[in-house]
Amino acid sequence: MKINGLMSGRWLIVGLAGALLVACKPETPAAKPETLVKTEIARFVERDQTVTLTGEIVAHTQTNLAFRVGGRITERLVDVGSRVKAGQRLARLDRQEQEADVEASRATVRSAQAQVRQLQSALDRQKTLLGRGFTTRRDFDQADTALRTAEGSLNAAIAQLSTAEASLSYTDLVADADGVVTARTAEVGQVAQAGQTMFTVALDGERDAVFDLYESLFFEKYLDKPVTIALLADPAVTAQGTVSEISPTMDTASGTVRVKVAIRPTPEAMTLGSSVSGTAYFMPRRVIVLPWTALSANDGTPAVWVVDPQSKAVSLKSVTIASYETGSVLISGGLAGGETVVTDGTKFLRPNQVVSVAEPDPAYEGDKS
Repeated sequence: MKINGLMSGRWLIVGLAGALLVACKPETPAAKPETLVKTEIARFVERDQTVTLTGEIVAHTQTNLAFRVGGRITERLVDVGSRVKAGQRLARLDRQEQEADVEASRATVRSAQAQVRQLQSALDRQKTLLGRGFTTRRDFDQADTALRTAEGSLNAAIAQLSTAEASLSYTDLVADADGVVTARTAEVGQVAQAGQTMFTVALDGERDAVFDLYESLFFEKYLDKPVTIALLADPAVTAQGTVSEISPTMDTASGTVRVKVAIRPTPEAMTLGSSVSGTAYFMPRRVIVLPWTALSANDGTPAVWVVDPQSKAVSLKSVTIASYETGSVLISGGLAGGETVVTDGTKFLRPNQVVSVAEPDPAYEGDKS
């Protein structure tokens, strides 16, 4: 019995040792699953190029109004946003100086008129006496010359009076056409200089839209097609316009060039100051259209991941971007037609990594417009 018990104990120890050896044996690592990505075949298409920018409705014609004479402003009758009519008074200067000039000029005219009447009578007497032989020709000619000189002085006095009256009228600043005041610098008590702009008036009638374009857009081939204008507050309100003016200078602060688009006719809803969008059309370009999720970066330049059709390994290729659209990126260089591009799952990729390609999305594959 002792022998049997001893043998049983030995077999128990052997069994436990074997179990420990099995437990300590390293397991064979499981194969790491391949990264699943979505792809798309790169295809070149003719893509219409459009650019949409935000602008503002302005008057086709704006006038800057200023006093023709200097003086202290005593009245200001309108403000920004006021509607004015042609001939309406907008502001007035202190008129004392001009009124004094008018009175002085009128007195000069009256004096010159009296002088002319007196010399005319003297000439008439000389003429009568000359006919009777009681005066000389020299005295008659002197009287005639004096009258002609007085008449010239009278004409000069009348012209001076006209100038003084005009200066008096210039103390009233009036609108030259119907419109809306869009800016003012006039304040009561201010001393205005002749020619200093007091009001800016946007004249009624035709309207334009102004946009600030980046200089690079001028290198594109513009399509001879009207610009589509839409009211931001109500996109259903649209109009067509043509480029009427391009600024010859660039804004150094923003790097943009101001472009004016004439809107003919202008919808009533597009009032002064309204925000609008303008869409311009450029010549079609041969590009590859990919979803924005396909875009990566390679040393700071745009790039995409391309799948080798044989090994299923990926590599990063730098590309040239033609433009960006909502949800899409247009590639003009760096890819060849027929290459397989990763469109989803790019965040987890590294060069030469083998991937598993998911079935393409039929909805996106069918949208090539």
